Order: sequence, then structure tokens, then C-alpha cells
Amino acid sequence: MTMGVTIIVIGVALMAVLLVGLLLRPGRVAEPELPRILVDGSNVMFWDDETPKIETVSRVVWVLRDQGYKPGVIFDASAGYKIVGRYQDDAELAALLDLPAEQVLVVPKGTIADTYLLGAARDLGARIVTNDKYRDWAKDFPEVRRPGHLIRGAVKKGKVRLEV
Repeated sequence: MTMGVTIIVIGVALMAVLLVGLLLRPGRVAEPELPRILVDGSNVMFWDDETPKIETVSRVVWVLRDQGYKPGVIFDASAGYKIVGRYQDDAELAALLDLPAEQVLVVPKGTIADTYLLGAARDLGARIVTNDKYRDWAKDFPEVRRPGHLIRGAVKKGKVRLEV
């Protein structure tokens, strides 16, 4: 590494240390990490009268937020067609849910959403809100059999019930 590059790297490192110091200085409370939870949006959207509705997912998301979670929502590529009659990407579905786009993911077309969701939950150490039991995937994802890993629920007359 040249002397100039070394100085730049040291300077960037010092700036990062100073920024962290400012953010965590006495009197300033670090933002606590919220519990991790993923919502199987393509499953949850059918919880109210077995009709796909984005409002159903939205109600579940807001109940989870009220309980102290920062939920991520994962949808099949076909979710938009079922909800509004055309493809919807992450940002479009996030807007319908009134969530930041980084909390919503539409899996790519041709991707098996179940394995994507289960893999993401494993990587994040997250539980999953769904009524799917993922029996077909239990060999590769044995955590689906662990009590409490899958959170079942329902929406009746707009009221959310979760078995947390």
C-alpha cells in the first residue's frame, strides 16, 4: 500500500471511530435491536375470509410493530397479481403496507419462496408468521418443528389473533 492510501484508510477509520463515539456518548441511548420476525406475506394475505388482501398483511404487521417487532415481509413473485391484478415489486408492496422498502421483499420470479423465506429466517435468527407448516421443507429446515418458530394466526372481522 502506498503512503497516500495508508493515510486515507487511517483517516476513514478514525472518522468511523469518532462517529461511533458521538452516537454512543454518555447521555445518548443506543437504539435497541428489535426482535426479529418475518411475515410470510403470501400466506398471511389469505387469513381473512381466504381472500387475498394487502390490508390483512398490513393489520398483522401493525400488530407485530405494536408488540415491539420490526417485521420483514416476504412475498411470492405472484403476490401483486393476486392483490391488485399486476406485478408489484418490493417498493410498491412496501408502499401499500406503509413500510420502508427495505422491510419488504418480493422473491424473484421462478424462485421457490418457501425456501427463500426459511433460509432468510435461519440467517437472521428470526421466527416466521404463517399458517404454513412447511412439511415439505422440514428435513432441510428442522427448526420449523421447534415450538414457537412458526407463529400461526388469523384475522376475523379485522381483528388479528396471533399465537405468539
